Amino acid sequence: QAQLVESGGGLVQAGGSLRLSCAASGIAFAIKSMGWYRQAPGKQRELVATITSGGSLNYADFVKGRFTISRDDAKNTVYLQMNSLKPEDTAVYYCNAFASLASYWGQGTQVTVSS
Repeated sequence: QAQLVESGGGLVQAGGSLRLSCAASGIAFAIKSMGWYRQAPGKQRELVATITSGGSLNYADFVKGRFTISRDDAKNTVYLQMNSLKPEDTAVYYCNAFASLASYWGQGTQVTVSS
């Protein structure tokens, strides 16, 4: 059974850092890309960053220069290093994995940035 397990969320003051992790398991097909999305209360889910199996990176404009996505293929794990956090970064962060013909989601991890 396909499963994405996220960890690393929490409460941090503005200007602080957090590192999110997402471990994928049970996905039958090769993972083509993994990424992070977020959803704040009352807002739609939005892309934060993605990384393909070939190493191509894509970031939302609002995190460029502050967040870094990386992956460990041996562990089927993707990371999101978040620096210089702002209150507007407060949201539930979801991990995503895209394999052949299917997209998988984690359960989400809460990130709260206090001012």
